[in-house]
Amino acid sequence: MFSAETDIEIIIRGCLENNRKAQEELYKRFFPVMMTLCMRYVRDRNDALELLNDAFLKVFKQLAVYDVSKASFYTWMRKIMINTAIDRLRQQKAIRRQEMMPDQLEGPGIDNEAVSKMNGDELLKMIRQLPVTTRLVFNLYGIDGFSHREIAAMLGISEGTSRWHLSDARRQLKLIILLTETHT
Repeated sequence: MFSAETDIEIIIRGCLENNRKAQEELYKRFFPVMMTLCMRYVRDRNDALELLNDAFLKVFKQLAVYDVSKASFYTWMRKIMINTAIDRLRQQKAIRRQEMMPDQLEGPGIDNEAVSKMNGDELLKMIRQLPVTTRLVFNLYGIDGFSHREIAAMLGISEGTSRWHLSDARRQLKLIILLTETHT
């Protein structure tokens, strides 16, 4: 029903009218990028798909409040996806809220050439090995661009704890990369 040139506003209008074809088009159009986003927050593809579908349900339910003057549709939808991921992890009690003390362990340097040879799937696999809260902070700060203050508010932790998790993520990723280098 919709061509690739179709304006997103026409699709949104169709979704607001409960047009199933418009809903399907919206889902298909944003599935790849939003699935990739969800895969960063959970370890398993099936969990990511469930998360994605829960978030899309919220998108469809909240579509009437979307305000094009405040954010692009992509940005608005991305925020719903991220918040759904955080809510899911919070429900699973995967996010530890206790304060953490900085770890003094520093990993050795990384061979930048080894990192540049990795593809996105390899890096995503490494990120998925991080503990839940550490992975969440790494994604929110390093990939999604949130500040430590925003992350602290979202997760109910202090800014210092957010910084610690980011530092810990970097340290652990260095170790994972070093282990990968030695096994190749």
